[in-house]
Amino acid sequence: MSPIVVGGPELFLGAGEVYVALLRPEIDPADPAVRLAAEQAGVTPEEFAGPGDVWALMYEDGAGPGEFELPGARDVEADGFAEQFQAALASGEPFTVEAGDFLRLDARPAADAWRLTARISPPEDEQDGAAGPRTLELGALPAARLLADLEDFRSALA
Repeated sequence: MSPIVVGGPELFLGAGEVYVALLRPEIDPADPAVRLAAEQAGVTPEEFAGPGDVWALMYEDGAGPGEFELPGARDVEADGFAEQFQAALASGEPFTVEAGDFLRLDARPAADAWRLTARISPPEDEQDGAAGPRTLELGALPAARLLADLEDFRSALA
């Protein structure tokens, strides 16, 4: 997979060297590297950049970063995941939310924060032994920040 260029909707969960980010990258056709790659491919930079409709999941677990594309993922599914996440946070009870088969979040309330555990399962064609399923302890994240981040994410999708 080519390097991910952040610019589209993004939901970042975690802090420091342990995080999970669900994003739909946008590639800037004006970027010199994109222009060069387009020239080498024999297409315009705009054609090379494409519509920016491929979702990806990035993560870091202290052992190194990882990323994989989510073929077939759509904005409506990302919004549905965020909506379920918001509703579960409002309940105040421990919960689990899933984004397809690739991301499961388990959450437990902790004062005015939530302790999140992410379980990541790359698609089979992305699993090369080193990039198999992972469990990441994302720590205690402030409830207000989680709600604001989810609202921002959903707004970016609208």
